[in-house]
Amino acid sequence: MNPVYLALDLPRIEAARALAEKVKGHVGGLKLGLEFFCQHGHHGVHEIAQVGLPIFLDLKFHDIPNTVAGAMQAIHVLEPAIVTVHAGGGRAMMEDAKAAAGEHTKVVAVTMLTSLDERDLARTGVSGSAHDQVLRLAELAQDAGLDGIVCSGHEVGEVHKRWKHGFFVVPGLRPAGSAVGDQKRVVTPRKARDDGASVLVIGRPISKAGDPLAAARAIEETL
Repeated sequence: MNPVYLALDLPRIEAARALAEKVKGHVGGLKLGLEFFCQHGHHGVHEIAQVGLPIFLDLKFHDIPNTVAGAMQAIHVLEPAIVTVHAGGGRAMMEDAKAAAGEHTKVVAVTMLTSLDERDLARTGVSGSAHDQVLRLAELAQDAGLDGIVCSGHEVGEVHKRWKHGFFVVPGLRPAGSAVGDQKRVVTPRKARDDGASVLVIGRPISKAGDPLAAARAIEETL
């Protein structure tokens, strides 16, 4: 299975579907984020699902347990392959999210956004390193019965050692030589895969490339 999920964070549904159709032979799935879902809702997800690839709904649910469970039930009909919640919502919230998810949906917890670094953590009152924070939240997600976590490529190797059968989603990936943009903790797709990543989320290096098909093919070849 191709572990690359293309982040289709484009505002226009026609452009998003056209891009997905263009590269679908060289990616393994499609990630739809909060911006896309707020803009296009269930209809948009159904439209992108017509491409024929698994859908990853990156909605990062974070609320009281009952509300998150209700939200999870509301997306059953979309049959997502993967859905995200925030590990910071706590064990009870994660347990209820998993219990409410569809039978074939993997629920993974976002540990620490790849746009944050340790200075950002300190400003929110969290002491210690980003690495330690991710490991703490990974352990909490595992205890809550989730399928896995979302973390940067810097932490996935250590998490994989501690959670052998976990499902690990790694965003913020940049092929060698590409622009980092607003990400602060990045590695290459191959490095993340070698360290135990199950899914590699890649957006701008493909979607903003002059030739998205060639970019997707080039990334696939490194794996």
